[in-house]
Amino acid sequence: MIQLKLAGENALILYLPAEISAKNLNQLQQLQQQIRLLLADQLQELLPSYASLLIVLKPAHQGVLAIKALLEQHLILSATVSEQQGQLVLLPVYYHNAWDLDAVAKQAGLNTKQVIDLHQSMEYRVYAIGFAPGFAYLGELDVRLATPRLKSPRAKVPKGAVAIADRQTAVYPAESPGGWNILGLCPIPLFKPEQAGTSEALMPFSVGDRVRFQSISQQEFLALGGQLPQELC
Repeated sequence: MIQLKLAGENALILYLPAEISAKNLNQLQQLQQQIRLLLADQLQELLPSYASLLIVLKPAHQGVLAIKALLEQHLILSATVSEQQGQLVLLPVYYHNAWDLDAVAKQAGLNTKQVIDLHQSMEYRVYAIGFAPGFAYLGELDVRLATPRLKSPRAKVPKGAVAIADRQTAVYPAESPGGWNILGLCPIPLFKPEQAGTSEALMPFSVGDRVRFQSISQQEFLALGGQLPQELC
């Protein structure tokens, strides 16, 4: 059941069933399209998550209760959700056992090559973006690779770290603390703030897009502009 609730004087929030699923993602995308058409210049921003959509209104709107009534009347909350594919983004990965690749393989009862093959064999959907700009939560990971977060998060995860946790995978866009299991490194910048205000995208993907990983060598990683962290030098 979908619920629409107040989230302040200038915001509403839509709740879908609390699950990570392609159905939720597709429905959120369709709802966003409808809301943009219905609210037009009264809409400031739409912020999707796994199972919710925050609707932020511009200060000069007709009233949050009136807009809530408008959306409740006109949103099409269809049980039939069409599949929306999004663009396909290919991300190269230099897989390396300097971090958690061996531990993931051991837990899964696989060797490291099998882990790499499984990780790059899947096509992932971008379910949400955060906790940092360019950090995309990708799912769903092959169940054989489902791995809990580290008991003690690292104080410093290198920029470009490709990691997994539970049934999700992601790439850290910048050096930061983190508790996911690192499998390797991606040389492609995932957030380019210097492109703000230009026609170029700040990130190579958005919610709803598809991502595939492709294994590369260290030489290819460096040729693509990747920088090795100190532990690999």
